[in-house]
Amino acid sequence: MLGLDKLGKTANRLANTFETKVRDGQQYLEKLLGDTGVMDYAKSSTLSEMSDAYRTMAKDLLLHPWRLAEAELELARKHTDLGTYTVARLYGVDKKPVAPADTDDRRFNAEEWHKYLPFDVLHQAYLINSRAFLDWVENMEGIPPAGREQMLFYARQLTSALAPSNFLVTNPEALKITWERKGMNLVDGGKQFIDDFRQNPKLFNVGMTDRSAFEVGRNLATTPGKVVFQNDLIQLIQYTPTTDTVCKRPLLIVPPWINKYYILDLSPKNSFTKWLVDQGQTVFIISWRNPGPDLRDKSWDDYMLEGPLAAMEAVTAATGEEQMNLIGYCIGGTLLGSTLAWLKKKGKEPVVSATYLASLLDFSDPGGIGVFINEHSIRGIERTMNKKGYLDGRAMAFTFNLLRENELFWSFWTNSYLKGEKPTAFDLLYWNTDGTNLPAKMHSFYLREMYLNNRLVEPDALTLAGETINLREIEVPSFFLSARQDHIAKWKTTYKGALVHGGNVHFVLSGSGHIAGVINPPYKEKYSYWTNDPMKPDADKWFAGAEEHPGSWWPHWLDWIQQFAGEQVSARIPGDGKLAVLEDAPGSYVRVKAKDAAG
Repeated sequence: MLGLDKLGKTANRLANTFETKVRDGQQYLEKLLGDTGVMDYAKSSTLSEMSDAYRTMAKDLLLHPWRLAEAELELARKHTDLGTYTVARLYGVDKKPVAPADTDDRRFNAEEWHKYLPFDVLHQAYLINSRAFLDWVENMEGIPPAGREQMLFYARQLTSALAPSNFLVTNPEALKITWERKGMNLVDGGKQFIDDFRQNPKLFNVGMTDRSAFEVGRNLATTPGKVVFQNDLIQLIQYTPTTDTVCKRPLLIVPPWINKYYILDLSPKNSFTKWLVDQGQTVFIISWRNPGPDLRDKSWDDYMLEGPLAAMEAVTAATGEEQMNLIGYCIGGTLLGSTLAWLKKKGKEPVVSATYLASLLDFSDPGGIGVFINEHSIRGIERTMNKKGYLDGRAMAFTFNLLRENELFWSFWTNSYLKGEKPTAFDLLYWNTDGTNLPAKMHSFYLREMYLNNRLVEPDALTLAGETINLREIEVPSFFLSARQDHIAKWKTTYKGALVHGGNVHFVLSGSGHIAGVINPPYKEKYSYWTNDPMKPDADKWFAGAEEHPGSWWPHWLDWIQQFAGEQVSARIPGDGKLAVLEDAPGSYVRVKAKDAAG
């Protein structure tokens, strides 16, 4: 016991020393980065959480030396095998790699990593060491699952950042390009770094696409329409019909406000919005405002009242229809569920069907973002928001990118800054970097009441605009679309939310992830979707009995919505109803960048 006590005291001393070094490093970074704003966000949670994570690792290291010894023996064996492999290659003997990269790890795909022995050994040694470190963290004892996931996240950030592919002198592909281009790749890379820094004042993000190739309204968000209503939070777009007749009941889309609505209207071939219009729907979509500090006090209630509720009144004014169909995507679906429960308490029935696209109602398993869902992190984020009045949308995008850091950060770092390659023109990546800010009051409520406390699924646990809400009381028929590889709204968690939702529920599972699983036009003939009615109490049992259908889920949804669409009526032209045209689609709100909204 005395020995363990000494080990514990030693661990505390080492952890305190580490914490001091982190603080010293933080102060140095503050001086170095000045008013870039990077440190405001980092101090909110990341650096302090990293300190806590590494402190826990240091204690485990000293309190469980036998486990470390076992890991060291296994690590030594792997390196011995690598030494044997090296000698064999020196003598021209072909041997299988000791530590091949995972099939989805593209960092070491280039021929140079395998052709030249020093770099072959270097990248395999890195993989051996990084895997050993991550295995050690994963097997730490006495750590609750949430804490383990958080430590694994920060351990992964560390190992990913130290990959030899990220540095010029240890990247043979970059060295070869440097030799062939006589260093001009580094000049081009430096220019791109400066350009990325200028594009993101006060918060640096690596460039992911050729920004000059895209412009909202020119080759993105081009489906013809008009803005027919606006308030502090939204512009409402009514799209111009392409058919002589349309369904009687209009369709209102509530997109996420963490990103901009035109994910549903990228290029014409991939536009869900255009496809809906071409199917004879009268389509309205909310374009959320990109808020700055002046909207800091906008709440979840305000987003409901000035968002879907105000939009529904506007749709009625524009079309004369009292009832309509609604679609909510991601957090837009979360707001849609909240709104329907509120309407039920009010005794109002303007919605005849609800469609949820990759939307969480139950937040018991928040997916990859869960590493940031804890009291410590949220307090840090709130400190930053209280100072600025909002959470910078670019910080949110950076956070999501770190969930897949090698694919969404380091690959662009290497290609742009070391190889000097200009990012390709990719509309989805342009949209991904065109984020929106989040008002402090609303986002704090969302993080705490939804993610941290999971109160939306508790009957009458939340009060919105003076009414307690209960999802089980909703009677509106609903269509839930989830994506099998979604790491943001995990499909089994969305299934739990669907079980809580009242009314007749039809659940559909698509292939791919949070974006591609939703934006999957029929012409691509890509992925599959699964159906199984009625709902089962368990998601795995539902899937075990589900029928797979090749291709897009869009036509299946269209068949489902027809029962709520009403008869055919003459096509409605924007401006012909009680609402005057304010401006052409895509409107002005969507054009505002996060950095410009911040002022």
